[in-house]
Amino acid sequence: MDHSPGFLALVNEAKKHVTEVSVAEARARLAANPKAILMDVREDHEWIAGHAQEAVHLGKGILERDLEKLYPDKNAEIIMYCGGGFRSALTCDAAQKMGYRKVTSLIDGYKGLVAANWPMKSGS
Repeated sequence: MDHSPGFLALVNEAKKHVTEVSVAEARARLAANPKAILMDVREDHEWIAGHAQEAVHLGKGILERDLEKLYPDKNAEIIMYCGGGFRSALTCDAAQKMGYRKVTSLIDGYKGLVAANWPMKSGS
């Protein structure tokens, strides 16, 4: 995807403050912590088309509004992913500003999960 310079500037600034994890690291973290949350922050139509089997959905557009209501524990381990790792960096940055301490962004996002043969499903 061809991203605009302004969007990339926002993402690059967010990535200075966000921890990123690989698919292998995400798999290990989810295995080690059964309470860890794999969160898909993509748009509804992307989620419906396909998502990680164990993921929960909280789109970027409503994340700040609903995150505390759905996941009030600011120490919850949350691994966020989007299509390619850009929007999830932005959502992790926002969550950290809201006081969440253990949020990470998945490098390569959904594309990385698919490439790693992560179990997927479609629908809502």
